[in-house]
Amino acid sequence: MKLATEWKDYEIIDGSNGMKLERWKEVYLLRPDPQIVWNQGNLLEKYPEIDAVYHRSNQGGGRWENKRNVKQEWNVTYKNLTFHIKQMGFKHTGLFPEQAVNWDFMMGKIKEANRPIKVLNLFAYTGGATVACLAQGASVTHVDSSRGMVDWAKENVRLSGLEQAPVRYLVDDVLKFVKREIRRGNHYDAIVMDPPSYGRGVGGEVWDIEKNLDELIRLCLELLSDHPLFFLINSYTAGLSTEVMNNLFKLYFSSYHGTYETEEIGLPIKKNNLILPCGITGRYVFDESK
Repeated sequence: MKLATEWKDYEIIDGSNGMKLERWKEVYLLRPDPQIVWNQGNLLEKYPEIDAVYHRSNQGGGRWENKRNVKQEWNVTYKNLTFHIKQMGFKHTGLFPEQAVNWDFMMGKIKEANRPIKVLNLFAYTGGATVACLAQGASVTHVDSSRGMVDWAKENVRLSGLEQAPVRYLVDDVLKFVKREIRRGNHYDAIVMDPPSYGRGVGGEVWDIEKNLDELIRLCLELLSDHPLFFLINSYTAGLSTEVMNNLFKLYFSSYHGTYETEEIGLPIKKNNLILPCGITGRYVFDESK
């Protein structure tokens, strides 16, 4: 497992009974996490500094309870990248800190390539990968079906001082967009995707990772340039194991020269030196000498 250990503005302090206590810069949040199955007492009682708690609802979703007069929107920094954070519905904040593992990987590969790199970021959310790639001088096509998330990504790019960087934003259904790019003859040196288990496109198109991931990977291979750099797939889908990811790379990348790795990614928990698993990532790195 690879851990995101280089954060200064974020840490998980403790976890108990399905809840994790996090510090986001100077703000302390208590949020649900299904991986925390152990019970080490009531965190609300143990930590008076908690600023806000997310309470799940039996009817689905939930609500934030602000315990103190705390900011509901603020910024955090990872290395030279800056991101806007806010309390969202369904417990989210607009950023997944464990993805720093992938940001570091992408930034390192783009820097090592020492050539112009064109990146396609699919299911791009609020643009963590977009900002990371732009920061190393790549050009990025950022695709997400939510206009609100794309606007948020633009804000993160601006906050990181990259508003003049070469980025193209698309509010679109991913599969439809990829098919159009194939017809247009466009190609990319690096492809990044973080598909949800389920989702809907701009026109109500249904995305189901079990039914559609195979097709998306096959199509994306047609978009690779003559000298591709990497292909990254991240997933939070519980049923998609590292071995399933290995199988996908074995099946569809056998004609390429390169290496791949699949692994869990996670975050350290400060109390008791525990680790919180946060999904899996698969990366194919193409051999540029071939």
